[in-house]
Amino acid sequence: MTVRIGVEEEFHIVEVETGLLAPRAETVLEGLPAPAFTTELQQAVVETNSGVHGSLADLYGDVTGARRRLDAAASAHGLAVVAAGTVPLARAADTRPTAGRRYRRMVDEYRMVADEQLICGTHVHVDVPDRDLAVRIMCEVSPWLHVLLALSASSPFWQGADTGYASWRTMVWQRWPTAGPPGCFTDAATYDAVVRCLLDSGVISDAGMIYYDIRPSAHQRTLELRICDACPRAETVVLIAGLFRALVTEARERLETTDAPACPGRHEWLRAAAWRAARSGLEGALIDPGTRHEAPAAQVVRDLLGRVRPALDATGDWPTVRSLAERALASGSAAHRIRRTASHDDLLACTDLAIAETRGEDHPRPRSPAPARRVASPGQSAA
Repeated sequence: MTVRIGVEEEFHIVEVETGLLAPRAETVLEGLPAPAFTTELQQAVVETNSGVHGSLADLYGDVTGARRRLDAAASAHGLAVVAAGTVPLARAADTRPTAGRRYRRMVDEYRMVADEQLICGTHVHVDVPDRDLAVRIMCEVSPWLHVLLALSASSPFWQGADTGYASWRTMVWQRWPTAGPPGCFTDAATYDAVVRCLLDSGVISDAGMIYYDIRPSAHQRTLELRICDACPRAETVVLIAGLFRALVTEARERLETTDAPACPGRHEWLRAAAWRAARSGLEGALIDPGTRHEAPAAQVVRDLLGRVRPALDATGDWPTVRSLAERALASGSAAHRIRRTASHDDLLACTDLAIAETRGEDHPRPRSPAPARRVASPGQSAA
């Protein structure tokens, strides 16, 4: 039986000439169908929701098609969309929250955490109709999720400064009270009891605010991956989706055919592994899930490929996923490419690169002459 997958992608809306955020989600989304295209907490972010697919090729076609439609809608207003964890020149002053009771409560309750929600992620859904099994799979695949984060890392800059991290989005995201690795749950009833406890505490207002790195969906019979940055290249989205589906499939088969031991408790280690991946991306060491020691990122990625190859072979995904993984290792993370551009040019050029890759282009389009390219520094307004 084919295990189906779907993807949610978040995009920054930016002014093409300045690279600054543009709080114009409602304008960009005019004429685009919901729920395939929708708003997020901040008006400078829009989200796309793919269909449900059995093949990676179909998923790729859906993702790239949605990006083309969104880019055309933004371009009609002199704007562009960027699939990246952050954009270099983002400033909280340049956006505003989306209207509605839920978002207003979030802004009022969480203050700067919500105000500085200037980040975008990639979420992948994999079919798991049995919620008890989904909760157990969640625990089994968690040790490998930081590797997917490293593959997605695309947010080295924050409000005009180089953070030293490959995924600063991860650092910003972890300020939410329920963000990070999930706990260990024996079944769906145990998981749901924890969610009810959090709701009763008043810390969150609805189940959608369970922001674990992975969670059973509140509305669909899926397991949802949430740890990853938004990815400039659509191919990276497909790579991560393929690997996550294979991890879920491998864990499901093992749990259904063996008496897998209970989780020994590893949540501090999981948080540390995510921090290392956010810090280094693909350009440094990652934590090896087997030894829990540092190892070169390429080695850990290839270990993951080896682990899930039987599942990838079963779906015919092995050639695609292996090729995409090797390309990612050869070209480096998006964070590396963005930072390299900054070393040769400026932060607006970094935004241009991310726009181009979001469009499926290898190089940014030619710009206006230099005088028209004045970029606002953080805390200043553009001329």
